Amino acid sequence: MSTPGARTVLVLLDSAATELRTPVLELITLGRALGRVEAVALEAPSVGVLAQLGAHGVALVRQAEPSSGGEVVTGDALHLTPVVAEVLAAATRASHADAVLLTSSFPNKEAAARLAFLTGAGLVVDASALHDDGTHLVADKRVFAGSWDVRSEILTDPAVLTLRANSVVPQPADAAVATEVEALRVELTPAATAARVVSRTVDASAGAGHPALGEAAIVVAGGRGTNGDFGPVVELADALGAAVGATRDAVYEGWHDQFVGQTGVTVAPRLYIGAGISGAPHHRGGMQASQVIVAVNNDPECPLFEISDFAVVGDLADVLPQAAEVLREHRASQG
Repeated sequence: MSTPGARTVLVLLDSAATELRTPVLELITLGRALGRVEAVALEAPSVGVLAQLGAHGVALVRQAEPSSGGEVVTGDALHLTPVVAEVLAAATRASHADAVLLTSSFPNKEAAARLAFLTGAGLVVDASALHDDGTHLVADKRVFAGSWDVRSEILTDPAVLTLRANSVVPQPADAAVATEVEALRVELTPAATAARVVSRTVDASAGAGHPALGEAAIVVAGGRGTNGDFGPVVELADALGAAVGATRDAVYEGWHDQFVGQTGVTVAPRLYIGAGISGAPHHRGGMQASQVIVAVNNDPECPLFEISDFAVVGDLADVLPQAAEVLREHRASQG
């Protein structure tokens, strides 16, 4: 039986060379509730990142220095999921970690699965909460398209988890610490470097000042009711600092580039606004884990209204610009 708060938790830093994104700060906040947090970086942390880590109570960063056949692995090869998994396995052994936490990106889910295989760890993907019951770590998550909440007790040491964005509110530590960087030398197996990055596509959803769809705290999405005009959707998203999403049909029509749904991007923001979206089961399965759901539709029988916390019957072309204008006026009045 472990003493609550006495575990060692490893957190993978997705973007150590620039700045820590909110989902990573969520991992650190959650990890502090379990015990001591150490970070793992695939590249040298920037000065800004070290300051962020210190403010959030992380005293040690293990900076990976992987090599294969005597040659240092750099560039895109560093981010291959087998490489990430072997780096994390080495860090787990070095720190005697009880848990390893990653954000729930698609590459990280694959890396987490590989890590669980390498270390014999229990694995939970897309967890929404994690706590220590004094004996084991226990994770919560939503399954069956967000319609069931389940609790999983992880019986192994270590435990490997990917955490869904917006699961906790990031909080700095009560007292800042000085963060040290320690080299983590890893000799990769041939299997880790057998693959090669041929091309990489940048996630367009994070462009134009919008956060990435899968991790945004606020999402504004449009459907067939937009009739192809996503202007009001984007305007409201700009006013809220939100990500822009769509339904599968809207993407297939070429009106937007990423859709929310069971086979698209699954989201669980703190606020989800669906405009001109009927609420087909495929779409609902990708967003009904949202904390607050607002629907705007001119059809009072719209199925999305059934799961909405707030419903507006009206033309989105009128409602969304008005809402955006009120938000802009409110922000201006706050100085």
